[in-house]
Amino acid sequence: MGTDVIDAAGVWALVTTLVLATAVGLVLRSRNGRLRTGGIAAGGWALAGASSSGSDRVLLLQLSSPVCSPCRQTAALLTEFSARRPGVVHREIDVAERPDVARELSVMRTPTVVAFGPDGSELLRVSGVPRLPELEAAIAPGLDGDPPA
Repeated sequence: MGTDVIDAAGVWALVTTLVLATAVGLVLRSRNGRLRTGGIAAGGWALAGASSSGSDRVLLLQLSSPVCSPCRQTAALLTEFSARRPGVVHREIDVAERPDVARELSVMRTPTVVAFGPDGSELLRVSGVPRLPELEAAIAPGLDGDPPA
């Protein structure tokens, strides 16, 4: 009879763990690639070791890590995007080499992309691989000289 109680408790512990892990996974998946605005970070161009010229309107600062496969996908996506979109600059920082930047921007996962306007203020951020149509729509006002909504 004592082993039945242990077995039942073990099963409940396993079921509870699986339910919680599934819930956390679903929440993280739903947030992956979603744009968030209203950040307060500043000095993005200086953190990237770049400066905003007259034609450079938006900096896409990507924070990556060496073992992150979505980081490679994000880098390819943003490199191509910035090449075809005048005014957009893409810089990638390896958080293993520059943990100070991750701390400064309160970045907890890679890839994270933080977009900065010409004055260095944060426009938006994306954790995970960005959804390009949403990213393009969100930064378009900043490229026209007006701050994004």
